[in-house]
Amino acid sequence: MRNQKRFCPLCGGRLERITRDGRMRLYCGQCDRILYENPLPATAAAVRHDEDNLLLVKRATEPARGEWCLPGGFVELDETPEQGVLRELREETGLEGTVDHLIGVVPEESPLYGPLIIIGYEVSAHKGRLKAGDDAGEVKYFPLRGLPPLAFDSHQALIDAMARRKR
Repeated sequence: MRNQKRFCPLCGGRLERITRDGRMRLYCGQCDRILYENPLPATAAAVRHDEDNLLLVKRATEPARGEWCLPGGFVELDETPEQGVLRELREETGLEGTVDHLIGVVPEESPLYGPLIIIGYEVSAHKGRLKAGDDAGEVKYFPLRGLPPLAFDSHQALIDAMARRKR
């Protein structure tokens, strides 16, 4: 379960929940400002070995430790989503890639981080040696018609969108 914010990150004052613009919002009376809560941007890379095989990673950390998903992770402050997806691909799989195109953008609710926006890209891997790294316990190509259950609904939605695009 994710923790709720209790104190203002600017002044340290206690936050309260108020209704503003028809929504419950966090408010700091000391700063007299609303603390807007927004979804965190994350990425997912769909890497195909050929038309029939897709790269997945087995998560080595929570959430969803031991489950399969697309390589990906959070976008850092100093990078674009495209840079973030390529960095995550390299960190988790050892592969260098190139973004081919955007698959789609889908929401996901994380038990640890709250609302996320997952930005999915189809990526071509062109160099490197496939090996599990960073927070991946295992990396493997699976036949598209024989994928294991995925850790995140958003990743399945991106794979489905990619498959529809290929038809």
